[in-house]
Amino acid sequence: EEEFKWLLQEEVHAVLKQLQDILKEASHRFALPASGPGGAIKPENFVLSTAGTDQVKGVLTLHGDALCQADVNLKMPRNNQLLHFAFREDKQWKLQQIQDARNHVNQAIYLLMNRDVNYQFKTGSEVLKLMDAVMLQLSRARNRLTTPATLTLPEIASSGLAKMFTPALPPDILVNFYINLNKLCLTVYQLHVLQPSTTKNFKPAGGSILHNPGAMFEIGSQRYEVSHVHKVECVVPWLNDALVFFTVSLQLCQQLKDKISVFSSYWNYRPY
Repeated sequence: EEEFKWLLQEEVHAVLKQLQDILKEASHRFALPASGPGGAIKPENFVLSTAGTDQVKGVLTLHGDALCQADVNLKMPRNNQLLHFAFREDKQWKLQQIQDARNHVNQAIYLLMNRDVNYQFKTGSEVLKLMDAVMLQLSRARNRLTTPATLTLPEIASSGLAKMFTPALPPDILVNFYINLNKLCLTVYQLHVLQPSTTKNFKPAGGSILHNPGAMFEIGSQRYEVSHVHKVECVVPWLNDALVFFTVSLQLCQQLKDKISVFSSYWNYRPY
């Protein structure tokens, strides 16, 4: 029993402190751009490319959770014509995945800081509930980066992203930016119009992270089919750091839960 008391009073707080330190490091990776010359985050440039293809090339500027510049070159397969698009100077594209992940990390830190060193844990179940709550936030943060949103082609077509570019995107081009694990990805869809006289069996595609050639959709009274798909990406090192911090933190939480559970069952302290 003395050992269990020591665990609740000493070791639990040591682990909570360790978790706070790791998650604060993670949070710093997601820090918002600060104004002024000593700003917290400087814009970073990333070159988007894929080995073996030069159909799409791009340079993106990421500032915290916002794409503040994008320059994209697209070589059209039909006629080898080169198209160039860039963000309008007055536009930025918020990456909701990064914003959400940061909010979940900060929520986990808040939960941990609510149990400062002077707080006395009375039972194992109290610690288990706190660990479950922290792990939920960390799992959500990680999932936001590892699982991009599934979108239908009409949703991509009607998103505000299409209005970000100058010159305006032609009607037969769709673009989508998203985070996948530690990568910033750009997908470019080339479309062709399905004529009303076509004998093709029209079947609209559902939601997906990445649509394949042959996917069909309808906007207004016009039907389209995806003819070509180009995906280019680049690694964002600090997203990689954040994912490592999430993994280490989740392991620490689980180890503490396991210890508490062993003691709880041994001393008949029922966790729930």
